[in-house]
Amino acid sequence: MDDRRKLYREEVTTAIEQCQAESRKYRRIRNGLQTLIMIGSASTNTIAALDTGKELTRQSVALTGISFAITVVAMFTGYYKFRERSYFLQQTADAIEEEINAVRLGIGPYREYGSGQEDEALKKFTQRVEDHRNEQRRR
Repeated sequence: MDDRRKLYREEVTTAIEQCQAESRKYRRIRNGLQTLIMIGSASTNTIAALDTGKELTRQSVALTGISFAITVVAMFTGYYKFRERSYFLQQTADAIEEEINAVRLGIGPYREYGSGQEDEALKKFTQRVEDHRNEQRRR
């Protein structure tokens, strides 16, 4: 029975690594294509703005360049959602910090564990922290 469990764990580990590698590959491809679309879109508008038939001045080129940069930054900010990622990562860090304080002080879900039950409290602590981390990964 132990041999089958050990073999299964190894198979599952391999399957997880394979899924993660494929996920990274497809994420890179999608992000690369999305980047191409965003920069291509902003470039098309920039080139159209420069192709007015009028003489180019420093001001018109600078204005068009600044407009291009702002458009690209706005697109990346909207697509990659840095604010949301930051918020959820901080939320996870806060939740884990609360767990640390609760287990150290013996409060909240850890109040039922007295001295001599540190292993059980640690087991519960580990499970709760892993739950927080898994939730963060799903986001």
